Amino acid sequence: MTFQPFALEQWQSEWEHTVEINLADSSVRCASLREVLDAGAVDRLLDQVLFYPQVNGTDALRARIAGLYAGARADQVLVTTGASEANQILCQALLSPGDEIVVMEPGYRQVWGIARNLGCTVKSFPLLPDQGWRPDLDALEAAVGPRTRMIAIVNPNNPTGSILTAAEAARITAIAAKSGAWLHVDEVYRGTERLADEETPSFWGGYERVVVVGSLSKAYGLAGLRIGWLVGPKDLVEDAWRRHEYVVIAAAGPSMLLAEMALEPGTRARLVGRQRELSRSGWAGLERWLSAHADLVSAVPPAATALGFVRYHLDLDSVAVADAIRRRTSVLVAPGVYLGAEHHLRITHGYEHAPAALDRIATVLRELKAGRV
Repeated sequence: MTFQPFALEQWQSEWEHTVEINLADSSVRCASLREVLDAGAVDRLLDQVLFYPQVNGTDALRARIAGLYAGARADQVLVTTGASEANQILCQALLSPGDEIVVMEPGYRQVWGIARNLGCTVKSFPLLPDQGWRPDLDALEAAVGPRTRMIAIVNPNNPTGSILTAAEAARITAIAAKSGAWLHVDEVYRGTERLADEETPSFWGGYERVVVVGSLSKAYGLAGLRIGWLVGPKDLVEDAWRRHEYVVIAAAGPSMLLAEMALEPGTRARLVGRQRELSRSGWAGLERWLSAHADLVSAVPPAATALGFVRYHLDLDSVAVADAIRRRTSVLVAPGVYLGAEHHLRITHGYEHAPAALDRIATVLRELKAGRV
């Protein structure tokens, strides 16, 4: 079986520390420790003993995470090293060679690649760009069959920023329940809503085989803590825990303490507010740029995230376009093909330096349009 590399992450890890401006990232400018800690919290962190921490996550942190999901208990939560580990061990616990999985496209292609590497058959259903990235749920229903073990979605979506409506979410849940498939929902962008201050409703509790994944990376701007989690039925959490012990033993103790502090209600509200301010002002700047260069680029306004999924109007593949931008301007963006949609670029706008970078990108796109490849 040929190994499927994680093309998006390979692209980022190869180039993100070699460029002047990185807009291939998927969150806002991250917060500093100073923005998380108060005076008392500093003492708690300095007093942290660096012994092996509680393997499944500290009691206090799991209780805080469970409180984000109606009806969830702490024993239904597993703390992981980022949402990426949660996705990995969840797939290991649920999928076997020959299983079928249906994924949302475009999307963050980690589960897509993990499933292929486990010997699964991967099908997809699309978000439709000409309908504002709404899901084709008839295509989902047609793709689900007796061998479907899992349906995997990202909501709010990376890279499009779309949010499923209540009716769409209900139908997806019903399709999963009818087939008996597990419904895996990556919800790391809950809290990044651009058009409302209410958080996107979680899929948690909609069906006994729903498992959701979250993290501190996107809505909180704390990607460097590498803290994620999965919330699911207790038996599944136990199965994932056994795999967690093989992969990392436990998340880092200081990171879990900082995560507990970050999820204290007042601090949580402050961090989410900070991220929304950066995301909303960033989109306003990206929207002005799109309008100024409408002959070159367009995008469906995202309902959430600090991402612009930009359609460029050139007959060139997205890796070639992104590579030209990197080489000529020292700006990194993400090729759309690595997210399941060619002729697009994923551009993060939640940084103060984004406007200057966007001007550089426009210069390269004009050069490419003029044939200066």
